[in-house]
Amino acid sequence: MSPYGRSKWMVEQVLQDQIIADKSFKFAALRYFNASGCAMDGSLGEDHDPETHLIPVVLQTILGLRPEITVFGTDYPTPDGTNIRDYIHVDDLADAHVKALDHLRGGGASTALNVGTGRGTSVMEVIEATERLTGHQVPWEAAPRRTGDPVTVYADPHRAASLLDWHPVHDLDDIVASAWQWHSTHLDGYASPSS
Repeated sequence: MSPYGRSKWMVEQVLQDQIIADKSFKFAALRYFNASGCAMDGSLGEDHDPETHLIPVVLQTILGLRPEITVFGTDYPTPDGTNIRDYIHVDDLADAHVKALDHLRGGGASTALNVGTGRGTSVMEVIEATERLTGHQVPWEAAPRRTGDPVTVYADPHRAASLLDWHPVHDLDDIVASAWQWHSTHLDGYASPSS
């Protein structure tokens, strides 16, 4: 669906070829969806420069670090007109990695698995959750759709649940709350945490 997705699929093919060359080689490829949130204990956060991920950008607007968020497309064929993605908490992803390693160490076969919630959340739902959880209004402006943005992308995590007994436990509220906890105390990211 995208160059990013295609490149990940190509790496999975290379890993499959490595098994042909070395029968002892095994791998677990975890197909992330939208990795989001910060460590639930507040110790680790998301710090990119420039920041492009939706949730940190939304938080930066209410923290006064950006004037507003741009919502690219409000005319998608979705309930609120914005596109939909599967936001998965980073702590759930960490748990999936541990379970994948346990699977391989326990003699399990190589595998590629989707790790997401299986539920889609729209851009406007993220904005609304942020406003509800922080008590701040999110300033935003509508802009045309970006070329190549799919309408809806979310995981089918059933194989990960079956093979690894992995189930995400954090929801959108946990994602936003954990991100808010970290970003509101790290206005400059890791460079200078404030207290």
